[in-house]
Amino acid sequence: QVQLVESGGGFVQAGGSLKLSCAASGRAFNTYIMGWFRQAPGKEREFLAAISRGGMNIYYPDSVKGRFTISRDDVQNTVHLQMNSLQPEDTAVYYCAASQTGKFLPNLRRADFGSWGQGTQVTVSS
Repeated sequence: QVQLVESGGGFVQAGGSLKLSCAASGRAFNTYIMGWFRQAPGKEREFLAAISRGGMNIYYPDSVKGRFTISRDDVQNTVHLQMNSLQPEDTAVYYCAASQTGKFLPNLRRADFGSWGQGTQVTVSS
């Protein structure tokens, strides 16, 4: 399995931007689909973005499409999430995750991801 460590969270004012990073260690990072999720207090973990092996395919749910951008660097074994126009409702713990499923990206669910980071807190003030 791959080990994941997120960074880049913090405090930001509404309308601001943050870029999250996730560093992977272990073998064969390029064989994993990578994803980002978030979880706010009292809410279920929400799927934010996924990027295919090699980065050719990307998926975003409508809730973040146009504001969030996922990217990956298979040389540095990292995946990033650029977040723009942040609002207080974006406040949550953000997680990166890795999957070895063969599913089509829009069909991915939390259970398809077998490796998770510890999460990084993002707080957006109004």
